[in-house]
Amino acid sequence: MKTRFLTSIFWIFSIILLASCQKDAEPDFLAAKQILDEKYGVDSRQSMDIYLPAGRDEKSTPLMIYIHGGGWIDGDKSEFLAFKPNLEELFPDYAFISLNYRLFDFASGRNQFPTQEEDVKTALGYIQSKLKEWKVSNNMVLAGASAGGHLALLHAYKNGNEKFRAKAVVAFIPPTDLKELHKFNNLTGLALEAILGGKPEQITPKYTSSSPITFISSSSAPTIFFHGDKDTVVPLSQSILLETVLKTSGVNHKLIQVPNQGHGFTAQTYTELLLEAKTFINGL
Repeated sequence: MKTRFLTSIFWIFSIILLASCQKDAEPDFLAAKQILDEKYGVDSRQSMDIYLPAGRDEKSTPLMIYIHGGGWIDGDKSEFLAFKPNLEELFPDYAFISLNYRLFDFASGRNQFPTQEEDVKTALGYIQSKLKEWKVSNNMVLAGASAGGHLALLHAYKNGNEKFRAKAVVAFIPPTDLKELHKFNNLTGLALEAILGGKPEQITPKYTSSSPITFISSSSAPTIFFHGDKDTVVPLSQSILLETVLKTSGVNHKLIQVPNQGHGFTAQTYTELLLEAKTFINGL
């Protein structure tokens, strides 16, 4: 009788222990989380905002990284907030990160290009080191507008052989060939000379190494990009040049020319273009 009692106690204890272990083994449901002003370097501009979705998983949660515009001299990661509601609706399973980077200062001459390019690369290295902690996968899309679109394209094409590489790029109104952009008008030319440190004929390799079209190959990331046909800041010709090289190289791409709009679009247009981006990315 005593033996049967002890046996029963043993089995009850074993069942309770097993149930407890199984419960501990089950992953907790992760709530949505924001991490603002996360530092990836010592400079005050080297920071990012992270928006993590509920129920994320490091094996299956994609990541979109957004880079702000501002001509490499202005702008802020808060630019992303204008797109955030649409993006979260269209890409509900994604985590999002918005980057700041050091800006060129005309007065002091500090932070000439490629400071901005180097910051993007450093930021992505930091993000890669945090993927496991944040429960996000390395399935990454790079996005940006104007100078941010340039930086997104440049990183994706120039560093496309790295382990943490973009599966796609979404670019709005991007500069793509800085040597050609220099010819656009006197103001643009003078700005580029200050930011890069000289005229194209003086520092040709720097203009070349700072232009996304230089690094396109058949293995480059699929790219969707948008440009207004009335853009007086970055001409439509910059995206047409990009389209030509992508087509010649056999890269999956889509250029959407936006009629009667300039360097930036209406809210309704952005909504429509982000839907185009979703369709493009989902089709990869």
